[in-house]
Amino acid sequence: MAGSRKIELTEALALGSEWRHMCFAILYAPDPRMLFGRIPLRYAVLMEMRFDGRLGFPGGFVNSQKRTLEDGLNRELLTKLGEAASAFSVERTEYRNSHAEDTTHVVAHFYAKRLTLEQLEAVEAGAPKAKDHGLEVLGLVRVPLYTLRDGVGGLPAFLENSFIGAAREVLLEALRDLELVEPGSVLNFKRHSFRQPSLNS
Repeated sequence: MAGSRKIELTEALALGSEWRHMCFAILYAPDPRMLFGRIPLRYAVLMEMRFDGRLGFPGGFVNSQKRTLEDGLNRELLTKLGEAASAFSVERTEYRNSHAEDTTHVVAHFYAKRLTLEQLEAVEAGAPKAKDHGLEVLGLVRVPLYTLRDGVGGLPAFLENSFIGAAREVLLEALRDLELVEPGSVLNFKRHSFRQPSLNS
């Protein structure tokens, strides 16, 4: 959401009926494997390629009047990810932050759910059978949490993609706060100016 502002959850829940609520989950799992036998993967973090070509997190609109945010989010995860999402449930304790967009009256709530690597791989395997696969969701992708020797490959190159709303900022904060990357490395990514390709490039 361009021009969004962070707000506290209590403030977000007190917004008027003209506001719509969206909930999204950062799904991650420890991954002890090594890329090329020498680059530690550390964690697997899932994002999705959306119908508009932007990267975001699985989730969607929820009806905060009829159910809790978490109930709505878990229902959305089943729709976006398929039956493997029924093996876990996102709880209020896994809430991270909210971002409000005043011009559209939409507020997005973000959660982070730690899975086992087996659970995450089951989500990846089952996602093509999900209701929204090929429609709202074009596919899942893992975030590379390393930087190659050229200083560009890996996470720096990944961050040059187009992200929806606050997804890029939320991703970087989660990588730092959950210690999914080496301490201090996220600050370097935030300071770096990434060039977004134009339609003519």
